[in-house]
This record gives sequence, C-alpha cells and structure tokens, in this order.
Amino acid sequence: MSIPQTGGCSSMTSDIMNDMTATDRRYDIDWVRVIAIGLLLIYHVAIGFQPWGMMIAFITNNEPWTSLWIPMSMLNVWRIPLLFFVSGMGVYFALQNRNGKQLIAERAGRILIPFLFGAVAIVPIHAYLWQRYYHYNVSYTPGPGHLWFLANIFIYVMLFTPLFLHLKRNQSGKLSRAIACTFRTPLGLIIVVGAFILEAIILKPFPYEMYAMTWHGFFLGLLAFFFGFCFVLSGQGFWNMIVKYRWVFLTVAVALFLLRTVYLAINNPVYLLVTESQCWIISVLAFGHRYLNRGGKVLAYLSKAAYPVYILHMIFLYLGSVLIFPLSLDVRIKFVLVLLITAGGCFACYEIIRRIKWLRPLFGLKFSEKNSV
Repeated sequence: MSIPQTGGCSSMTSDIMNDMTATDRRYDIDWVRVIAIGLLLIYHVAIGFQPWGMMIAFITNNEPWTSLWIPMSMLNVWRIPLLFFVSGMGVYFALQNRNGKQLIAERAGRILIPFLFGAVAIVPIHAYLWQRYYHYNVSYTPGPGHLWFLANIFIYVMLFTPLFLHLKRNQSGKLSRAIACTFRTPLGLIIVVGAFILEAIILKPFPYEMYAMTWHGFFLGLLAFFFGFCFVLSGQGFWNMIVKYRWVFLTVAVALFLLRTVYLAINNPVYLLVTESQCWIISVLAFGHRYLNRGGKVLAYLSKAAYPVYILHMIFLYLGSVLIFPLSLDVRIKFVLVLLITAGGCFACYEIIRRIKWLRPLFGLKFSEKNSV
C-alpha cells in the first residue's frame, strides 16, 4: 500500500500539494490487516468456549472457559471497526491507478464474487456441521453468515466512489485540504469519536458489539470506512500525530477497559465505550506505523493468504469443534487444538487454492499469482 506525504497546515502552498501526491510503500497497514484477520480467527475460536456461543449458531464446548471472555471483551469493541477503517484506507490506495469504473469492477471481482460464492458454497458447509452436531434436521442453508462484512464493504465502495474520486482528483482543493488539516491534530479525532457516539445514540445498539447484519454494524462500518479513507488522504501529518501521542491513546484505552470491566460492566455509558474503541484503533494504527512499516516474505505471504483464510475459517473452526469438543481434555488444550485445526486447515486449503487459476477469484485472489498484490 502507498500513502501520500503531507506537510503542515500552516500554509497551503504548492509544496504541501506536492507532498499530498507523493507515495511511499506502506507495509504497516498490510500488517494491521493481517493481524486483524488473525485476531478475528482467534476470537471466533474463543466463542466456542462461551456458554452463549450456541445462541449465535456456534458449536460450543460443554465446559466453558469463562475467564477467556476478559480478553475477548477487550477485542470485541474494536476488532471489526478496525477492519472497516483498513478497508477504507485500501480504497485510497486502489484509486492511485484506477478510475471509478475500474475501481468498482475490481472490487466486484475481489469482493462481490467471493461473497456470492461464499454465501452459496462456504456458509452452507459450516451450517451443515452445526446442524449435524446438534442433531437438527439437515438442510441446505445459504446466506451471508460471517461474510456479511464483504457485502457491507461493496456497498460502501458503491456509495463513496464519487466522493472519493473527487477528493483524489482535487487534492489541492479546499475540501481535501480541510480534511488533511483536521486530522493532523488530536482535536480532529474528536470529530471521529463524536460521529460514532452519535451513531450509537441514534441506533441504540445492545450490545454495542452486535455488528453482524444489523443497522448498527452497517452505519458503524460506513463511518469507519469513510474516516479510514480520510486518514490516508490526510498524509504523513496524521500518522506523525498519532505516533507522537500513541502512549496517550493506549493509556486511555486501557483505563477505559479496566473501568468497564471492574466497575461498570453492562452499565458502561456508550460514550465511554465508543471512546475506548477508537483509542484502541488509533493505538493499533500508531504502533503499527511506528514498528511494523517493513515488508518481507512473511508479510507478502500472509497478506495474500488473509482473505482466503477469512472466507474459509468457519468451516475448519466447526470441523475442529466437532472433532475436539467431545474429547475428555482440559479446556485450554481443546482451545489450542481447535485453533491449530482452524489455522492449519485454512492455510492448507490456501496452498491448494492459490495454485488453481479458476479457484483464485472465488476467494478474492487475482487470476495470476505473479501479478497479485
């Protein structure tokens, strides 16, 4: 991924405009996306060890691991919004060498086709495993399932492409300069937090973390997608700012997490929950920019594998649950085994998929591995 470099906001000179169109390779955002997918996989495995997992159609172990909910509850308020932010950033990078029609066509191939394929061929497999495990009547049940995220992203691309194209083509214009200036200071993030608080006040989600196939998840994702694009549009000034204050963001996030965990529980005010969520997200972006802006073979491999792994992981998660949960083992050993089966199965399938040309587009990969980015 590439990002523009920008100067300060003190003057709107041609030097700043030149900075806004310069590009450097940015590996940290690739790493953040890979890490977010990895956390998603771990989180979904952990749901199988919560007593409420079956209520959201997960296969659950008879013996719960309730203390696992503590780190899960920390992740749950920011892991999905972070992916929406990164997806918005990705559109900025895609527009560097595409026009509007090309962007939509490319995103239809990379997002819409895998979504439709997954809805009819992937989701029914893990639905079948769930039905068999709990002795329900077996039926073919297509649907979005865990792939709801892809449908949202494609809708956002369709909605925002005209605006994003305008901002890209007019980076010296008043609107682009205003966005860049706004997000080069911590005060600009108040706008971000305020927008998410307003969304939660209007839609009143309960629990706040119920993102999948809800209006709350749709509009939260829409805001994150938009602001992700704006962060990248703002250039290096934004990234310098969040790196400078990274420990402040992290401290606030940890403090708010401890406050709701120890004292507030379900009575946590939504404005505190949103603030905590955004502080976690900005912290991840800041520390990623500071320490992960480097490439290599590992990142190159994982960056390509992440999307197919996301599409496939529920099949191997349910298969691992079916195989491991009936065994008389310590709950922690079961967790590790299910996680290994899930990850191992996904990467084994990826190794097959990436070598078969006609399979690649069904899992969001380009036809040619040589030209895949």
